[in-house]
Amino acid sequence: MAHRRLRLTRRRLALAAFALALAAPLKAAAFGEGGAFNPRLLITGTREPSPRRKTAPGRWSLEVVHRTSAPARLVPTQVRADAVELLAEPFAVWAGSQAPESLTAREITGLRRFIALGGVLLVDELEPSEGSFIKGAKEQLARVLPDGSPIVIGEDNVVFRAFYLLRKATGRVQKDAKLEAIIRGGVAQVIFSPNDLLGALARDAGGAHPFEPTPGGESQREQAIRLAVNIAMYVLCSNYKDDQVHAPFLMRRRGSESP
Repeated sequence: MAHRRLRLTRRRLALAAFALALAAPLKAAAFGEGGAFNPRLLITGTREPSPRRKTAPGRWSLEVVHRTSAPARLVPTQVRADAVELLAEPFAVWAGSQAPESLTAREITGLRRFIALGGVLLVDELEPSEGSFIKGAKEQLARVLPDGSPIVIGEDNVVFRAFYLLRKATGRVQKDAKLEAIIRGGVAQVIFSPNDLLGALARDAGGAHPFEPTPGGESQREQAIRLAVNIAMYVLCSNYKDDQVHAPFLMRRRGSESP
């Protein structure tokens, strides 16, 4: 019972601080419009996002709104890595099932500026049994951030505690209980998900889930949704430290320095 009260207190504090951050004046070069969470699908090269997972961002936003009352765009957008629009908001999801094409010079520049402004990029592997996309994405991101290498993050990281208290990462497939991230200034700015998080979130036109999470079924899907909510709150809010909520929670839009 005490543990439950602690979790509820953390959530209330997080949402109160989040509301304060929304009311704070914005800097001229700040990210985003209105602070709404927008899980944009990132497009690179000539490949389009997975058709069966295009519904996942909308479901993601809906879960954020229902579970946290934080603002989120219920019709998320797509954005190209070489488009200036990438810099307008603080979050993007780069997902695939095979090794990505080599990034162009313009895509490298766009992603480098996005990261420099404080953006967060989630790299999601859609075929966990193969792992070719996440491997190729790491190789390409080494060109974007030559001074940054992925490290393993576990349940002690704020990503696992931003709203729900989670012990492991999951998705459509339970391949790895931990995430990897490129940490810059103490902040996880590139998060690598090896478990097909979008696949756990996706719905078809009739509202049914096209993918069954394995091996844990619906309880595994619930844990994947909770991880997605945590990532959203991590993007919207600043870090926790030593189980304390540090106000004010700055919007991830806080990045105001030019690349």
